[in-house]
Amino acid sequence: MKHLIPFVFLSAVVMMTSACKEKPESNIIIAKKETQKKIPTGPKKMSDYTMNKTVDWADSRYSIYIQRVADESQPMVKDEQGNEYYDNVISLKVVRADGSTFFERKFKKEDFREFTNNPYGKNGALLGIVFDKAEADNLFFAASIGSPDALSDEYIPLVLSISRMGDVHIKKDTQLDTGNNKPMDELEAAEAEGM
Repeated sequence: MKHLIPFVFLSAVVMMTSACKEKPESNIIIAKKETQKKIPTGPKKMSDYTMNKTVDWADSRYSIYIQRVADESQPMVKDEQGNEYYDNVISLKVVRADGSTFFERKFKKEDFREFTNNPYGKNGALLGIVFDKAEADNLFFAASIGSPDALSDEYIPLVLSISRMGDVHIKKDTQLDTGNNKPMDELEAAEAEGM
């Protein structure tokens, strides 16, 4: 045991001196490299959407199917900042209660060219067609052409109607969506259009 005490003491001294020894300084700095997010280049697409609705019209029940998708075959359109987008094509199908097709057509912006002689129409996209109402001999839909930017409110409001014979009529929407259904006068229509 006498020999063991100096050995333990010597081991403790060696451990203490090695623990107090200075560590060499390193000039190497390790930092994580931030990954850069890829910014999409090239044209953008508006989101696709599908709408299905059943309506009672002309003493029968009809199902309405609307689908919007980007169409890369059409000329590019631009938003207010000059960003390019693919224009859209919108499929509209009306099916009778027995499953037979009453009306089916794909709409493009060129179908509304009569109303696209302004910056919203020339540079804008076919934004949407949505069912509005079934009244008398017509199904009415709201349609719009304008800036493809989802945050923009620049657009041309249109009314698309389909008669009982399947005829399509398109006109500019002159009614404000305020609930009073009062038609706009020329000044109000020009202000709504952004003139």
